[in-house]
Amino acid sequence: MSSRPNNMPSLPDPEFSLQRRRKVVLVVDLVESVSLMQADELRVITRWQAFLAHVNQVVLPANEGRLVKSMGDGLMVEFESAPQAVAAALDMHAWMTAGPRDIAPLMQLRAGLHSAEIYSDQHDIYGAGVNLAARIATLAGPGETVVSTAIRDSLTDGLDGMLEDLGECYLKHLEAPVRAWRVGAAGRNPVVIAKRNYAAPLQPTIAVIPFTARSREAEHFAVGELIADGVIAQLSRISEFKLISRLSSAAFRDRDSTVDNVAVNLGADYVVSGSYVMLGTKLQVNAELAGSRDHVLLWTDRIHGDIADLLTAQSELVNTISSNVQAAISQKEVAQALTRPLPTLASCSLMFGAMSLTYSMARAEFFRAQELLLHLMERHRRHPLLPAWLAKWHVLQVEQGWTDDATAVAHRALDHSSRALDLDPHSSLALAIDGFVRCNLHQDFDAAADRYRAALQCNASEPLAWLFLGMLHAFRGEAAPALDAAERAQALSPLDPAKYFYDSLAASVQLSAGNYERSIELARRSLRANGSHLSTHRAMTIAQVMAGHMDEARASAARLMQLDPQLTVSRYLARSPGVRVGPGRRFAEALQAAGVPQ
Repeated sequence: MSSRPNNMPSLPDPEFSLQRRRKVVLVVDLVESVSLMQADELRVITRWQAFLAHVNQVVLPANEGRLVKSMGDGLMVEFESAPQAVAAALDMHAWMTAGPRDIAPLMQLRAGLHSAEIYSDQHDIYGAGVNLAARIATLAGPGETVVSTAIRDSLTDGLDGMLEDLGECYLKHLEAPVRAWRVGAAGRNPVVIAKRNYAAPLQPTIAVIPFTARSREAEHFAVGELIADGVIAQLSRISEFKLISRLSSAAFRDRDSTVDNVAVNLGADYVVSGSYVMLGTKLQVNAELAGSRDHVLLWTDRIHGDIADLLTAQSELVNTISSNVQAAISQKEVAQALTRPLPTLASCSLMFGAMSLTYSMARAEFFRAQELLLHLMERHRRHPLLPAWLAKWHVLQVEQGWTDDATAVAHRALDHSSRALDLDPHSSLALAIDGFVRCNLHQDFDAAADRYRAALQCNASEPLAWLFLGMLHAFRGEAAPALDAAERAQALSPLDPAKYFYDSLAASVQLSAGNYERSIELARRSLRANGSHLSTHRAMTIAQVMAGHMDEARASAARLMQLDPQLTVSRYLARSPGVRVGPGRRFAEALQAAGVPQ
């Protein structure tokens, strides 16, 4: 048997040289690079070299990115977090468009991002996730950034960027479509996590441990309490979560406790913890979120802030931590609901997954939500909110046109909402949804009004009751109370996947009040977050006709017909609650004027 000579270098063993980690992959390409090179090769190369210098010296250090490879007309970068990667992509676009006027308009980038478990060595990164990021980049137009759902779920709309739903997109060499999102520069308005008081059962339970000071200064100790208090206050306003009280979680302050210790003693599914360093009035906070079920670190980040910010009602630092925790838990629970067999899923995953998937408006995910709710009702027969959510699911099924027998679905919805009220006659959410069913599917406005009033008597801060009451007034053509109720609902609505739903119904209320431009604005904002919601497309089309924007209205109607090929004016009239007493007939005429067939 021959042996290898002593002076022959040994080859690295792939099993030991490759590392597998979750990373955010950014792929950037120069648009029309071949044509640009042919037109002015030297100037394009010089500009690209300056761009790479800016990326290496400014963009990557500021966002903790690592340049994996650079080609003559593109580059690949990896990051730890989605917000950092998106910020880097937007910075790259801004730098390229801010160059010399004689060439900058000709040189534009397209960018794609995806988050996945990838393999890496000292030279390169590998795996299906890397390939998918490159494919997603092909969806971007000049100067655009497009991201996968895995990235979108880690971003906060309006804070990390303006998100626009592109729907399910088909990519080369992939059989199934991939949902994609376009990300634009963030606006100036702060993100506000609004109040939501009603309780939901079976929520994931979260413990927020006071953050630990990395110094011995006595005046620094209270800062950790401020951070934890702020995060608890923000997350407790999201009804899908259950928060351990501050007094209970404070018992673990400055203790070297494992996630298991916290979970066992506090009954927590997730643990938020961290540390901080103070330099004068400046803060550097290291925060993390860990799951107690599988001992996985779901999110971690380094965040910079100021002491004065912690004392404000809407602390940017606290908002950043809270938003990332909410997004990471949502992604985790929904991923489990989509991939794991039902008998192995915990009830909180079923509930959280069903609520999130109901609002997704992607057909496969929507019907998965029904499956989850039905299975959950078998486990928990005495929980009133389960049949209530299923009743709401049926209303949305009819409004999306995903049934051939709307009458039968309407009866099933009423059976479920009535069952919910049998279990708890004083549940504000069940009362609101029962009114929703009676109004939208049975057109019984008087009974719906009674239910909404009863819901608000039980809980004056029930956002869905205010939202549905606003729509009821709109159906009746009662502009002033409709606007007041819709504004109250939006003030109470959470920063969660249902935000688009509140914007959608608010757009319909503004439409009924004759505020067409405001209706268009709200509809656009709703569609950026979820481009598959049919009633938002209808409101947009009608408002554009009423405002005299006929070219835009025809384009919106074409998109509406693409999503709902069976739509006709007659079908709209048959299922519109506002036809008999409100402005529904005028709206039907507007749809016809935009191109919807009779």
